[in-house]
Amino acid sequence: MKHSIRRTVLSVLGGLLLAFASAFPDARAAAAMLCGSRNDVAEDLAKNHGELPVSWGLIGNSHLIEVFVSPTGGFTIIVTRPDGLACVMAAGENWQPPTKRPKGGDT
Repeated sequence: MKHSIRRTVLSVLGGLLLAFASAFPDARAAAAMLCGSRNDVAEDLAKNHGELPVSWGLIGNSHLIEVFVSPTGGFTIIVTRPDGLACVMAAGENWQPPTKRPKGGDT
């Protein structure tokens, strides 16, 4: 069952990326430039945008999702594959950290 959920989540992420690429004419070319080794992507976010990782989680048992945030509220979300290839999935402004941690459950 865990593998089924993982495949579903990865399919949804892939579908979202494809939908984004369809909605914006130059998105496919831009997406190709927004991937690289996880270390290179993290270094670029720190050097050029002042963003550092503030939270992370696993998608299934293999893909790492991270949120990088700058002191001014700029943020970037990346997903890293097991082979180390990381791609930017979203970026924006006005990141607001949670005011308190959710209670209950094993999250």
